[in-house]
Amino acid sequence: MATKGATKEKTNDMVHKPKRYKVIMHNDDFTTMDFVVEILIEIFHKNQLEAENLMMCVHRQGSAVVGVYPLDIARTKINDATNLAKQEGFPFKLTMEEA
Repeated sequence: MATKGATKEKTNDMVHKPKRYKVIMHNDDFTTMDFVVEILIEIFHKNQLEAENLMMCVHRQGSAVVGVYPLDIARTKINDATNLAKQEGFPFKLTMEEA
């Protein structure tokens, strides 16, 4: 028996994955290769070999994607790396774009 005057609630069961963003590292003539490798290991959690390979890609090609993350994580990693670079006096540059 149907309940008189009952309202059906509409639910949206669709779960959307958050947008992801590429973090891009850019080459410059002042930031040391050792510092770049250190950033890649400490902030982006790359192993030594992967960090060295990425650093060389940035050096040779001018830039490289170093990770793909949700927006908040991408911003945090960029801010952390930029702050460390400023402390060391490097003009290190990272950007992000939607993946």
